[in-house]
Amino acid sequence: MNIETTASTLPTRPHVIRRLYNWTIGWADRPGGAWALFGIAFIESSFFPIPPDVLLLALCVGAPTRSFRFALICSAGSVLGGMFGYLIGYAAWHAVKGWFIPFVFSQALFDKVQVLYQGNAFLAVLTAAFTPIPYKVFTVAAGVFEVNFWTLVSASIVGRSARFFMVAGTIFFFGAQVKALIEKYFDWFAWALLALGIAGFVAIKYL
Repeated sequence: MNIETTASTLPTRPHVIRRLYNWTIGWADRPGGAWALFGIAFIESSFFPIPPDVLLLALCVGAPTRSFRFALICSAGSVLGGMFGYLIGYAAWHAVKGWFIPFVFSQALFDKVQVLYQGNAFLAVLTAAFTPIPYKVFTVAAGVFEVNFWTLVSASIVGRSARFFMVAGTIFFFGAQVKALIEKYFDWFAWALLALGIAGFVAIKYL
């Protein structure tokens, strides 16, 4: 499986994002790939910029029969990371606010999430957990605005599991054709996932 980034043909991205992307998918060919998937899913739920789907996709393509195991690991890491994000917002926001804003997300985006939480908190978290909308903003903001903890957890379990098992199921059930296609265009699929994550920051303005 070719998972090397062809820097000369990919769209220009900030250098740090490119390095993080390369580091993330680099775990697909290492013995600790599953542990790395758990860790990346965990930290992405509060501050890491690369979605875990990138590594999940690489691992599933490399070992299709273990796809659902990888999806379970990714889901567990992401939900637990969401709980940690909640803790950051609830107990340490005064200490870390200056780093999160503007380096992880903007004040305008944070304020938008507050408005969404004043409506239907469960639906807001569920939408962010399943779609490219930045889930990390919702986990941290849930703690800041004291959203019911179990609302966050239950919506996260449903949304994150649905998202990651959908990726795994596609590889598992559609087998050779999908695997061949993804192996051939893996770099572009992975960068498309990252682009969707970035687009999610824009899309939230229209919710």
